[in-house]
Formats: sequence, C-alpha cells, structure tokens
Amino acid sequence: MSDLNPMPLPDLTDEERATYEWQMWVPGFGELGQRKLKRASVLVSRIGGVGGLVAYQLAAAGVGRLVLAHAGNVKPSDLNRQLLMTHDQVGKPRIDSAVRRLRELNPRLQIRGVAENVHPGNARALVEDVDLVVDCAPLFEERFAMNDAAVQLRKPMVECAMYDMEAQITTIVPGQTPCLRCLHPEAPRTWTRQFPVFGAVSGVVACLAAVEAIKMLTGIGQPLTGRILKCDLRNMNFFSLQISRRADCPTCMVQSQESSDSPPSNCHSDSISDA
Repeated sequence: MSDLNPMPLPDLTDEERATYEWQMWVPGFGELGQRKLKRASVLVSRIGGVGGLVAYQLAAAGVGRLVLAHAGNVKPSDLNRQLLMTHDQVGKPRIDSAVRRLRELNPRLQIRGVAENVHPGNARALVEDVDLVVDCAPLFEERFAMNDAAVQLRKPMVECAMYDMEAQITTIVPGQTPCLRCLHPEAPRTWTRQFPVFGAVSGVVACLAAVEAIKMLTGIGQPLTGRILKCDLRNMNFFSLQISRRADCPTCMVQSQESSDSPPSNCHSDSISDA
C-alpha cells in the first residue's frame, strides 16, 4: 500500500524516541512507522464513547495531528463511557474537555477542535484537511456526509460502531472497497439516537479502530478492507464477513466518473453506533 501522505517524513526527537520506544520494537513498524505516524493527520467524528478513545489511543501512539468534531456540552450521562470528559466539565463544551485531556497526554500533539458535528455543509472541508477519517458518529446523516466526502476525495475511512453488547468495524478505501452507502443505501428506519451502551464495549471497537488507523497510516499488517468484523461481546464471538461494492451505489459511481476525468489523488484510501 502506498503512503497516504506524500509529504517528507519528519525526524523524531530524543524525547519521542524514548516515549515510543516499546512500540517501535513491533516487527514491521520500527522508527519508520513512528515517523509516518508523526506526519499523519486524522479526523475523528465524534469524540464520545468510541471516538474519544480512538483519539486517545492515536494521541498516545504519536499521531502528529488530530481534527476532532463534536458539538454540545458534557452531560452526566456521558461520563459512563466518554473518557475524555470529566465531572468538573459537565455543562461545558465537549470539544474543550477533549482537547485539554489529549494535550495533557501528549503535549506534542497538534489538535484542531471543531465544536460542531459533521454535516453535509462542512464534511468536505474537514475530510480534505486530513489523511484518514475515523467515523464514530451516531447518526447516519453524519456518517453519510463523511462517507460521501471521503469517497469523493479518495481518503480512506475506518467505519466503526457499537450497540448494546455488539460492535463492528470495516475500513473503506474509495475505488477498492464498498463504501458506507454500498452497505446502507438508506439510513435504517429503526435507528434511534439513544441506545443501550457499556463504556467497555465502546472501548473494544475504539481500540480496534485505532489499530486499523495505525495500520492504514504506516502500512503494517492487513487492514479490514473488503471485510467487516462483527463482535458479539455478550458471548465473546468474533467473526468477519466478506463485503462487496454495489454496482448501483450512487456515491461510488460518482467517484468512478471523477476518477476517469482526473489524475489520481495523492491520498487514497453496516453500521451500528455510539455517541
């Protein structure tokens, strides 16, 4: 897999080598992989039970820049799972709490905090600003907006979600794998904004998503492209399914037409949910 970012790799400081020493021992990763993470930028939407821990793990791993999108203020009901939120921040903007916590974890991290949710009016600008997207949004309007922008801009997107004791994840690479609209041409009619959730279940899929992002950004391992991993944590069953593109997917059809009319971009690249 070619690099998602064509910019030169930055050097590591002595402090960074000391901080990331143990993960640089991972075979196939090494200092080269760490430098790729330092160069990388990732959009995480939103930063709740799933997205907050995705952002935390990527910050801890040494990703150079995060763009975080989440509107609203911290509520008491957030605190069972949204690990970037704290009791003293109840009533205050979620994005401020998240940025503060992540900078405490990694003061070298560049963060762009956006105090709004993704929507069709801002999705393209947010996706265009990064190398890779991690979709943790609870509403299909947001997911579809990010999916369409990612496919049009040919940026990879890690699509992850959970409900109750179940979770699932896949990695979308435009032009190569199914996109979200291939899997869900329309938003499920039974979808609700509020749902049963354990923070630990959110954390399972969040950590998987962070690993997928690291794999896509550095080239280590085999990502979940063309496959969807489903997790039944009530019974501890994990299995993956092959998934295929839909020939009539309007998003993929538009991207294919644009690809034939223009040179390739430098950046290549079924859902349950958590807030």
